[in-house]
Amino acid sequence: MGNSTALDRTDREIIGALRKNARLSNKELAALVGLAPSSCLQRVRKLERRGVLRGYHAEVDPAALGVGLQAIVAIRLSRHSRAFVDSFREHVLSMPEVRVVYHVAGASDFLLHVAVKDAEHLRELVLGAFTVRPEVAHVETALIFEQVRNVELPVAREGT
Repeated sequence: MGNSTALDRTDREIIGALRKNARLSNKELAALVGLAPSSCLQRVRKLERRGVLRGYHAEVDPAALGVGLQAIVAIRLSRHSRAFVDSFREHVLSMPEVRVVYHVAGASDFLLHVAVKDAEHLRELVLGAFTVRPEVAHVETALIFEQVRNVELPVAREGT
C-alpha cells in the first residue's frame, strides 16, 4: 500500500481526477492537472507501482446482471482466533454473491455486502453459506434500499 504522506499536490490532483473519471485519456488527465502528457503518464505509472492506484473499475447496473436485492450481512464469529477469521474470510471471498468483505471491530466481526437474485436467494445464502459455518455465532441481515457511492471522498492534504 502506498504512503500517503509522500504524495504531493499534483499526485493528489491526479488521484482526484481519476476517482471522478478513470476513463480519462492521459492527454486529458495531463491537461486537467497542468502537466505534459509524458510527465503525467510517468506519475500515473509511479502511483500504480507504489500501489496508490490499485485498479480501474467499471460501474455495472446490478439489475442488468439479474441482481434484484442487495444486503449487508453482519457476522459475529464464535471465537476470535486467527484460524476462524482466516477460514471465514477465505470462505466468503470464494462466493460470487459476496461483493465486499469488511473485517471490522465492534459488535460484528465481518460486514458482507451481498448481491442476490431475490429474497429467497438471500435466505438460502444466509442459511446455507453462513449459519452452517462453525466459525459463525450470529448473523444479522439488513436490506439495502439504495446505494450511492461518493467518488468525491477527501484526499488527505499534504502534511496531514
